[in-house]
Amino acid sequence: MTNRHHLLVYGGTFAAVGDRGDIVGVRGAGSPDGLFVRDARHLSRWQLTVDGAVPDVLAPVADGDAARCVLVPRGGRTEPPACTVFREQAVGDSSFVELLRVVGNRPVPLTVRLALTVDADFTDQFELRSDHRTYAKAGAVRRRQVLDHGVEFSYQRGEWRSVTTVTAEPAPDGVEETGTGARRLVWTVDLEPHGSAELTLRVMARPHGEKRALRVPGSPSALTERLLVQEGEFVEGVAFPTGWPELAAACARGLSDLAALQVPANGPDGEELRVPAAGAPWFLTLLGRDALLTSLFALPYRPGLAAATLPALAATQATETGVESVSQPGKIVHEVRHGELAHFHQVPYGRYYGSVDATPLFLVLLGAYVEQTGDAALARRLEPNARAAVGWMLDHGGLTSRGYLVYRADHGGLANQNWKDSPGAICSADGTRPHGPVTAAGAQGYAYDALRRTAWVARTVWEDETYAALLEQAAADLRDRFQRDFWMPEHSFPALALDGRGRRVDALASDAGHLLWSGLLDKEYGEAVGRRLLEPDFFSGWGVRTLAAGQPAYHPLSYHRGSVWPHDNALIALGLARYGLHDEARTVAHGLVDAATVTGHRLPEVLAGYGRDTHAEPVPYPHACLRESRSAAAPLALLTAVGGA
Repeated sequence: MTNRHHLLVYGGTFAAVGDRGDIVGVRGAGSPDGLFVRDARHLSRWQLTVDGAVPDVLAPVADGDAARCVLVPRGGRTEPPACTVFREQAVGDSSFVELLRVVGNRPVPLTVRLALTVDADFTDQFELRSDHRTYAKAGAVRRRQVLDHGVEFSYQRGEWRSVTTVTAEPAPDGVEETGTGARRLVWTVDLEPHGSAELTLRVMARPHGEKRALRVPGSPSALTERLLVQEGEFVEGVAFPTGWPELAAACARGLSDLAALQVPANGPDGEELRVPAAGAPWFLTLLGRDALLTSLFALPYRPGLAAATLPALAATQATETGVESVSQPGKIVHEVRHGELAHFHQVPYGRYYGSVDATPLFLVLLGAYVEQTGDAALARRLEPNARAAVGWMLDHGGLTSRGYLVYRADHGGLANQNWKDSPGAICSADGTRPHGPVTAAGAQGYAYDALRRTAWVARTVWEDETYAALLEQAAADLRDRFQRDFWMPEHSFPALALDGRGRRVDALASDAGHLLWSGLLDKEYGEAVGRRLLEPDFFSGWGVRTLAAGQPAYHPLSYHRGSVWPHDNALIALGLARYGLHDEARTVAHGLVDAATVTGHRLPEVLAGYGRDTHAEPVPYPHACLRESRSAAAPLALLTAVGGA
């Protein structure tokens, strides 16, 4: 049996456990297994043995809000197992709880020896992501202390200190050293004939800087019930389509996931907020682009997400220029990290601004939120932030000097700084990468929409007609330039980007659908693009591929060169509907909903680009985030685009 990872997520905490509920602490293989809080692994081993051996699996862990499995001691057909072990695990806020129930299967008394090997290595997530980097940690010290009811692990490096406390009820009979730094908690359990016994194990993680008074819930069921209440509150009141039960189920599943994917943040005045994290396992943190798109998709149904995301991003908006962080005044943050490596500036992502599109999307969301809710107070409160964001687009972003939003590769961070941010994602049809500053097509659409929406806010809320007219003219000029410089007549399609010399990067890519969502293209061009995206080389049957098949650069298992992204397709569906291509929008929506139906109504971050004509079920992308906020919100965008059709 393969030892798959099963994710348990609660706010800013997640655990990844194997089929038998164990954590094995693999390093250097991109493995996310463990208990993670604020980018650090607070449990790196959690391995159960029964009578000195690893038990066999009768029922492996299944996906859900809790991890449950059934284990038995190893044996054979002629000797049925003497006992059965039932494990139930759940995560809470900086916590992990397990209930172990041992049931005797014989009509005589039985003694069972249980042992749990536990360790906390406090490894930073960036050390586990297979990027082939090593990080010096001079002076770092790990300690272990035996407690009356368990063991405590601590880690210190300079002023940085993190702690993981493991307690058990009943207390272990002993805590043994293993020779590896891990500790083994052992119990001798005496069972009556056909009797049972229970052990409750509680883990409390206290990452560096944690000042809250934290409490570990009493049981996995208490944690699960709390999460179910939150999920129920998030789903309640949304009118799902009665004529399309599969879309309704995908929307409900997505809202439930969004309830679990809320992480803490602070607003401009220090107020406590909860905002959508990007996704688990690797991105359970605030990412500007992801939170903004998630909030936009959910806006008609859960405007509270936007009401939290906007001030949280305003609070982290750059006010000065920084080389390592790629910050510039007015720029909206791309990524916020709280881990050790970010703290010591060994990675640039503490507050990292390597995104060309988070800033215009901030303005798009602000305008859309005010239009949707009528909340002029937030628009007035964030007026300085919005004007600073516009200022960044016009000045540092490049709209005034170059005519477009432009980014340059950041050799310490991201080479590509639009939504397709993997190396090589921006390329020509033959796979050639552009040289020099890059002008990505999709970002120009966001800028156009941002200028128009901010002009509307300036006129209706800020009562600044002169500023509104200035922004409207800038938007009109951008639209004219774009259609002149990006349109490829030989393909009747826009280029993916312009290179540093203004030459068209000619890959046929799904980003063109974002231009429909933004309204940047004239009606004739928009209709041509929308119909082209539904041709077989683009549309896999499950969704529009990021890169049309048949081009030398295409690869169905590439992250951004042929895969299918649900959030990308949600934007495309909204864009198709905007241009009156309702049949095409329904085709995209049906493909995505069918894919979600196959996978328990949950859309992953990304799917492989293989066609439905040759693969009856969607093929998973091997490294996708399984819980991702943009994908969770994508069914809501489909509902907006096509209703219950």
